[in-house]
This record gives sequence, C-alpha cells and structure tokens, in this order.
Amino acid sequence: MIKLGAIYGGKSTENEVSVKSARSIIKNLDKSKYEIYSIYIDKNGEWFEDNINNNGEIEQSKEKRVKIDNIIEYLKKLDIVFPILHGLYGEDGTIQGMLELFDIKYVGCKVLASSIGMDKAYTKIVFDKANINQAKYIYARTDANNNNKYIYVDENFDEKTIDIKELAIIAEEKLKYPMFVKPSNSGSSVGINKAKNREGLIKNIKIASEYDRKILIEEGIKGKEVECAVLETNGGRVEATNPGEVIPAGEYYSFDSKYNDTSSKTLNNARITEEQKEEIKKLAVKAFKAIDGTSLSRVDFFVEDETGKIFINEINTMPGFTEISMYPKLFNEYGYTYEQLLDKLVNGDGQF
Repeated sequence: MIKLGAIYGGKSTENEVSVKSARSIIKNLDKSKYEIYSIYIDKNGEWFEDNINNNGEIEQSKEKRVKIDNIIEYLKKLDIVFPILHGLYGEDGTIQGMLELFDIKYVGCKVLASSIGMDKAYTKIVFDKANINQAKYIYARTDANNNNKYIYVDENFDEKTIDIKELAIIAEEKLKYPMFVKPSNSGSSVGINKAKNREGLIKNIKIASEYDRKILIEEGIKGKEVECAVLETNGGRVEATNPGEVIPAGEYYSFDSKYNDTSSKTLNNARITEEQKEEIKKLAVKAFKAIDGTSLSRVDFFVEDETGKIFINEINTMPGFTEISMYPKLFNEYGYTYEQLLDKLVNGDGQF
C-alpha cells in the first residue's frame, strides 16, 4: 500500500479550484493501492489533515479537521505527495523546492519548470528562444517606489520608468487592439481582461496590477482556443494527446466562463485539420521540454481563423483536474481512464 499525500487548497486565488481538483483525484484514486492522506492548506497558509469518509471523499469539516503542527515530519512519513495546487505558492516552484529540500518524492513538474510555467513573462522569453510562434507582447512591472509608475522592460531587457498612459502608448505602438492584459503570475484567468481601446487598456493594467507586480500585455488572436495534454513516464517518453477545443461562453475564456457559466463548452477533438493537430502535438512536447518539464502539463494554443497559423498561449504545469477538466478528458480520449492516468502520474510508468 502506497502512502500518498494529496495537498490542496493553498494561499492563492485558486484555492477553491484546487479543492475541486483534489476532490476528483481523491475520489478516483484506487483505494486498494493507496493509503490517502488528505492535506488542506488554508488561505492563511495553515496546514490541516481533512477527514476522508467511507465513500473515499474529502469532508471539509472544520470540526473534523486536524491541524498539522510539524509539517515536514508529517510529510516524511509518506511515500509520495501529489501537490494539487494551482497558482502561487503551489504551482510556482515554492512547494516543489520545499519537498526537494527534504527529499520528499512528489508528482508534477520540478522547481524550474514550475516557476517558469507560472510566470507568463518568463514563459514567453523561453518560448521566444525555442522559436515557438506566439502573440506579440510587451512586459512591464509596477514600480515598488512609486505606485503611479511602471517599469517597462524592452526586448533587450533595458528598463524605462514611465506612467500608465505612457505604457498604454507603447502598447499601442507595438501591438494592435484588442489586447489582453494579464498578471504575469496568475492562473485560471484571474485578473485577465480584454481591452478594445486606450481607456480599457489603462483600466485593465490597473486591475492586473492588483494581482501581480508584473504585467503582460498581448495582442489578441482571433481564432480557436485549443489545448493539448502531455504526460511523461519514468522512461522519459512524453505522450501528447490530440488537442481539444474550448468554446467559451463569453468573448474569451475568463474565470467566469471556466467555472461559473455553464454555456461554456469543451470538445475532446478540436475542429482543426489533421496537419494542425499533429503540429500542435509536436509543439506541446517542445514547449514542455523547453521549460524542462516533467510528469505532466497542459499546453494551450490559438489557431488563427484567417491564416490557420498556430500560436502558443501558455503552459500549465498543474492543470485543472476535475472529471470535466480538459487534462483528464483528453487523456480519456487518448485511451487512459481517469484512474489509469492517476496511476501513471503517481508511479511514473505504472511501476512504483
């Protein structure tokens, strides 16, 4: 029996999304193979052990929850942990570094890949170097010494301190509307907004600044949003699924479209050509290797309507993992049941 610790929740804005993923994973883990320890991190960073009921489901009851005082000692008694954490303080290399420091085996990408994958600005830089086509963008960060100023970082990493109107003008010089303004370190589309004019651009820069000191402004791509799931086994072989497609309820796949609007749809088989599918699979593996990925990731792309060109959007090193999330759905289409996929992730190639 493998002692497996499922860690979920966390301090990020994606705490609730993480809990949903964990509920699904714990429910589908084979209880004859795994002795499961259910570990919840609350928004204040406190660690607790949740109760798992007779149906193998998490009971998030404060009365039954037990505080974990010595976290490292607790984790060291386990064979492996599964950090089902989305966003900052979980998907960004922080918990991965802690686990490696104390020689605790875990599922997922390592420190470098997790940190690069979380930081959209630096993901862009790596993909530029890997010569993977992506939307035009600019990058800036807030000035720690002056709340009304931004530091624009150009292609050569030269910096210029400017105000928000000047940043908007630079964006207009280099990019076309519509533009997407994103906090560099945020997941589940939190803090991401679409701008169609300068007024909207300035407003959305201010919103993104509330979530992160680094701001990414991208030129919008009109086309299909497609996603490809990748999985690495112990032998180093990386498997890539056929890409699926996201059909958002709104203009784009916002947080609300993902989690609240039931009219958003996903297709297990994207409505693109076979050549485009094969190219996306190759690019997904290339992107995964470019950030030094291990274990799993979901790689997101756009296929432009007018030209058919493929643009990489981002890579998610710990994608959503509910039963209706794209990552397990794509691998189900590929031929792995949810339970088989979890076995492969925990055991590498199915052998512990």
